[in-house]
Order: sequence, then structure tokens, then C-alpha cells
Amino acid sequence: MNPRPERNWSVAVVLLAAAGAFALTMGTRQTMGLFIGPLNTATGLGLASVSLAFAFGQLWWGLTQPFAGALADKLGAGRVLLVGVLLVALGTFLTPWANSTLGLVLVIGVLSAGGAGIAGPAVLMSAVVRKVPEDKRGLATGIVNAGGSIGQFVMAPVAGVLIGGLGWSVALQVLALLVLLALPAAWVLGGRAPVGAAAGAQPLALNTGQAIRQALRDRSFLLLGTGFFVCGFHVAFLGTHLPGVVAQCGLPLQYAAWSLAMLGLFNIVGSLAMGWAVGRWRMKSLLSLVYSLRALAVAAFLLAPKTGPVMLAFAAVMGLSFLSTIPPTAGLVAKFFGVRHMATLFGVVMLTHQLGGFLGAWLGGKVFEATGSYDLIWYADIALALAAALIHLPIREAPLAPRPVPA
Repeated sequence: MNPRPERNWSVAVVLLAAAGAFALTMGTRQTMGLFIGPLNTATGLGLASVSLAFAFGQLWWGLTQPFAGALADKLGAGRVLLVGVLLVALGTFLTPWANSTLGLVLVIGVLSAGGAGIAGPAVLMSAVVRKVPEDKRGLATGIVNAGGSIGQFVMAPVAGVLIGGLGWSVALQVLALLVLLALPAAWVLGGRAPVGAAAGAQPLALNTGQAIRQALRDRSFLLLGTGFFVCGFHVAFLGTHLPGVVAQCGLPLQYAAWSLAMLGLFNIVGSLAMGWAVGRWRMKSLLSLVYSLRALAVAAFLLAPKTGPVMLAFAAVMGLSFLSTIPPTAGLVAKFFGVRHMATLFGVVMLTHQLGGFLGAWLGGKVFEATGSYDLIWYADIALALAAALIHLPIREAPLAPRPVPA
């Protein structure tokens, strides 16, 4: 099957399509924490079982991305994005009919989360990176990343209103229909990276498997993936269990919805600021700064009184760092290896992110069920953030020199 030729869309249209698609898929996915309580009540499965479905979704979202990236490199981003959007809509629409742990894992973990992974950052970022000049890549990826945050900011309050007005099951089906608005982006982002595209210091003869093996032998790439594992732990725990944290503090549902919205709103600021900063400072130093900020924010939250304004302020501070790790991480992958296998290699890094995400979502439910509190997870959050801040410092921020790759 021959990929469709690259279309000559303007950079603005490309950014709008990628950011809009990310807004709809990520926005829907990040509101799912609002449905944990209703799903638990309706199914009677227990918080740990419901959390397992969400945790599997975190893992599957990451597992799909290297393969989606490889297909996008080969067949074009548009076709891959089309399949991903349809799967997100299908899984979200079918969720109210799932009444077992296996059923929830299938619709939430496999269909919805898998579709979001297929239409996720690995495909979207690579589609954008190859269409903009190298000195504009940081800002471009920041804009796309901000799209996901705009989606969360808009969709979380919308989901809260829909739950209150129509019930949680109808609310899910409305969200599923809204996701389909991302389908036109598949047309705009069609095409693949040309075979002769610049590939940093890497020889263009490398195939996908060789490029992956080359990356997995590089110390800086492994350190980057390890740090991104920690990011996944933070993001998944907050996205899944922040409504539960709000409920534990005795605050009403509206604070849960608006806390998720504040995460999204301030992540817009963080993403755009990080996209601007990537072109001016070392990306590894920016990542260390982000993880240090997270550790300080969590420590301050644990010491502060748990009032509504404190909860919203905490969500705002965490939002500044929520997904702002993506532009410098994508930028480092492109700097190491160029754009020829960008979707595949960034997909590999996203997989490590989601391994952390699986633990963050699953352990959040397990720890709360065992102790009646999220405190142990918060302490782990602080320790992991400090470790990630240190892990990024030894990264060598430069294109890799060509090396022989074993067959």
C-alpha cells in the first residue's frame, strides 16, 4: 500500500489540526477520572478493580505508541490518526454497558486508551516536527501539547455538567460523539516523513528495528526514558485519582471537575512557556526544573489545609508542569536521532511514560483501599520527582554520532 503524498498545508493549519485532535482525544481521556465513582457505584466492583481498568489503559496507551509511530512513519499519520479517533469514540460510547472488570479493561483500557495512544503524541508530534523548521520545533510541539490541555480545560467542566444534567452514562456517550470532531485532522496530517528527510547524525540506511536498537544502546536516551517514567506516574495518578483526593478532603464534585480543568488550563501556560524555552535553554535542564517544581508543590500541598481554594491552587501549580515535559522530551529525541524515525522512537519513550502511568493509576487505588488515604502515594511522588530531577542532569544534549548497529 503506497502512502498518500504529502499535502502542502500551511504550518498554521497543521498546528490547528494536530492541537485540535489532541484536545479532543486527550480532553476526553483526562475527564475519565470523574466517572470512577459512578462506575464503582454502578458495578459494585470496588475501587481497586475499577482502578485496574484505568491503569491498564495507561499501560496500553503507551504500548500502542511505538507501533502507531512505526505505522505513521511507513503509511502516513493521517490513516493512523483516523483509526485512533474511531477507537476512542467506540470505547467511550460502550463504557456504560461494561459491568465486569474484564469489560471495563476492554472498553476503557483497550479500545478508548488504545485509540488515544494510536492518535497520541508520538504520531501528532512527529507529523508536526517534520513540517516546521528545526528552530521552531520547540514552539510547535508546545502549541500541540497545549491543545491537549485546552481539551482538558474545556472537557472536564463540560463532563461535570453533563453528569449532573444527564447522568454519567449519557455523559460518556455525548463525549464519544464529540471525539469524532477530530476526524478532519486525519486529512490535514496525512503523509509521512520523506525517505530522504534529514536524520541528524544517523545514517538514512537504518531501518526501524535498527533505529530502536541504536536508541536502546544510548545512555542519554535511556536516562530520558527513565525520567519520563516518573512523569507518567505523576500524570496518571493525578488524572485518575485527583477527584478521589478532592472527595477525601470533603469537597463537592464541582471542585473535582474544576481541579481537572485547572490542570488543563495551567498546562496550556506551561506547554507554551516550555515550547518557547526549549529554543533558549538546555532541554535537560528544563526537565530537571519541572520535576523539582513538582516535588515542591506536592510537599506544600501535604502541609497546607485542604480547602477549596488550596485544591484549585495546587491543581494550577501542578498544571504548569503536567505535560510540559513533552516538548523538551520530543525535542531531545529529534536532536538525538533526527526526524526519520521520530514517531517510532518518541513512541518508545512514551511507552516508558505509560509504564509509570500504569503504576500511578493502579497503586493509587490499591493504596487508598488498603489505608484509606493517598498519603503514601504522595510521599512516593516527592521521592520520584527528586530522583527524576537528578536523572536528567547527565544527559548529553547533542546529536548521536553514527555507530554500527548489530543486525
